Amino acid sequence: QVQLVESGGGLVQVGEALRLSCAVSGRTFSNYVMGWFRQAPGKEREFVAAIRWIGGSTSYADSVKGRFTISRDNAKNTLYLQMNSLKPEDTAVYYCARGRGTNYLSPLSYEYDSWGQGTQVTVSS
Repeated sequence: QVQLVESGGGLVQVGEALRLSCAVSGRTFSNYVMGWFRQAPGKEREFVAAIRWIGGSTSYADSVKGRFTISRDNAKNTLYLQMNSLKPEDTAVYYCARGRGTNYLSPLSYEYDSWGQGTQVTVSS
C-alpha cells in the first residue's frame, strides 16, 4: 500500500507562484505514472498533470500548459507541481495520485488508485 501526503498549498495573489509537494511512502512507486488533479467547490475533479516516473514524460491539461510544471525527485520519493502565473480559476483543492498503470499518462481519475488528502490553493484577485 502507498501513502501520499500533499503540502505547499496556501493563499496567494494573482500572478504569484506556489510549489506543491507530494511525499510518497510505503510501496515503491518508481515504475508508476503519478498525477495531480484538482477540485474546485461545486465542480468535478479535473486532471492537471501527469508524469511517467521512469523516463519523465509529462502531460498537462490545456488550462495549465505553459504555467505549471510537474516533476519528481527519485531520491526523495517526492512529486512536485510548480505553479506559476496563478489565476483565480486555479483555486481548488489539489490532489496527488498514483496511476494504476506504468505507461499511459491518463487524464481520467478512475485510472488512479491511490490518493492523498489534498491541499488547498486559493488565488486571490
